[in-house]
Amino acid sequence: MRKTFPLSDPRHKPARVVESIKNNIRKYVKRERRKDLPKGADYWDFDCRVGKTKESATSIHLAEVISHVDKAANEAWTELYVEILAKPARRNPRGDKASSAETETESTTNEHKRPTEETIAGTS
Repeated sequence: MRKTFPLSDPRHKPARVVESIKNNIRKYVKRERRKDLPKGADYWDFDCRVGKTKESATSIHLAEVISHVDKAANEAWTELYVEILAKPARRNPRGDKASSAETETESTTNEHKRPTEETIAGTS
């Protein structure tokens, strides 16, 4: 979605215009997340940019888009440019800390095992 929203409308109160913009953004994100993921992707990631104009828009995280809409309304901007582009992404695997902790635990528990009949018979 690449869209320039006017922040004023002669027919509506400014608060309703801002709520309408937020609703359009939320609807778009929900619609994109419902789409089927391509093979090899885990989730939908979003590239977001917000600013007064397309040229002055800065990259932000998706969670910050709504707060930037409020900021624009509070600063009395005449219009707001919002760009949200969905892209498939893959989560990075967790670090090796968990797997190294498991092997460390296994090695220490193996050292403290009671001798079995086979190990006793083999030592005599």
